[in-house]
Amino acid sequence: MKLTINEIYISVQGESSWAGLPCVFIRTTFCDLRCTYCDTAYAFYEGSKIEISEILEKVASLQCRLVEVTGGEPLLQKGALPLMTQLCDQGYQVLLETSGAHDISAVDSRVHRIMDLKTPSSGESKRNLLSNISHLTKRDEVKFVLGSRADYEWAKKIIWEYNLADRCNAVLLSPIFGKIAPADIVEWMLKDQLPARFQLQMHKFIWEPTRKGV
Repeated sequence: MKLTINEIYISVQGESSWAGLPCVFIRTTFCDLRCTYCDTAYAFYEGSKIEISEILEKVASLQCRLVEVTGGEPLLQKGALPLMTQLCDQGYQVLLETSGAHDISAVDSRVHRIMDLKTPSSGESKRNLLSNISHLTKRDEVKFVLGSRADYEWAKKIIWEYNLADRCNAVLLSPIFGKIAPADIVEWMLKDQLPARFQLQMHKFIWEPTRKGV
């Protein structure tokens, strides 16, 4: 089976509970969302069809046991599910970065799912499949990318309404890079005693924010 792959590379994990750890990234091609803040639009269409066996060989050559399948949107390709299962079978710790718009229930239970629920300023919040929340476990994380106070209030409502802090391993709040002051989000979180973790996109401070493959 083949997947259309945009890039495979090793870097440090820039977000989530694994931030700062060396990680192999498998970036798939194609996305059906057009978020206003997207920083990987180059993965909408660019890529090559690659056999799963070749992907596994490339990953093995990079000699790192933490692997993230990201995009684009990985769950748009049928091959993503068997790829993640085979990575788990080979002993990798596997992360999936996915939007909240696609069913996560069929993903191998050994995978750590990082689900990005789209906030209003993304322009795609109507696409969130909120039934996914019932499938979350303590292996999973939920991310909200914020561009305004309205985004924060929306995320806060979802966090409390669905008891996300108890459902999953971490609830993550990130600012849209260059759009909103990180200090504002932290102040709001502290005032509201919100059960969430603030994060910055670490890779955008290590390298140029628009650099690919890092």
